[in-house]
Amino acid sequence: MEEITATARRLLVEQGPEAASLRAIAREMGMTAPGLYRYYSSREELLRHVVADMFRELSNDIRRAIATAVPSSGADEDPAEQRAHGALKMIAACHEFRRWALGHRDEYALLFGVPLPGLDDGRFDIADQCALEFAGTFYTLFLELWNRVGFPVPSDEEIDPEMRAQLARFRDKLGLGTELPVGAHLIFLRCWVLLYGAVSMEVFGHLGFALTDAAPIFELTLRDLVRLVGLEYPFPNA
Repeated sequence: MEEITATARRLLVEQGPEAASLRAIAREMGMTAPGLYRYYSSREELLRHVVADMFRELSNDIRRAIATAVPSSGADEDPAEQRAHGALKMIAACHEFRRWALGHRDEYALLFGVPLPGLDDGRFDIADQCALEFAGTFYTLFLELWNRVGFPVPSDEEIDPEMRAQLARFRDKLGLGTELPVGAHLIFLRCWVLLYGAVSMEVFGHLGFALTDAAPIFELTLRDLVRLVGLEYPFPNA
């Protein structure tokens, strides 16, 4: 099954979605198309496993980057160390997300661009589960910052009622940190919009009209992002 998903991923990246038919995948592997049905019931099921595999890879790379940035930390850290380490973890995660995206532009487009036909059908399966696990890598960092450092968030009264209801549903869907106020989830969402927007514009070439190197503006975006969680970047004491 790993060989099948790896072959399907290669065809998707090298030749596009239309080329990743069961017949083409089987031909690459020296199999017959009916033989693939022993492992996957349809092309759509196979492609959702490919998407899941990409999300797993991205999540694992981000976790390794976080662990490398701060090899160990504990509850005995003073507040300054907690803030510095929390910031270093977040910055490392954001940098790794950008690095992976720029190194896997086609895969990034599949995960974060327009869904492949037939894959956005409302089901919840392995692809969605791995997507949530990816989101959890950032949400866990955010939750850690909230619990160990704390930062100001808008009160319920400061948030538009309709947005407040949507954010509450978002919090319930995550199933994590339900003790957090809705305002904290608004900050989390704003952070994601900044990160995703900056990376997507670069990956899809939408900054080329002005910049040949988007790295400096990405660093400025990270400054805006960490300020949302009450921190500064770069950190003089980090």
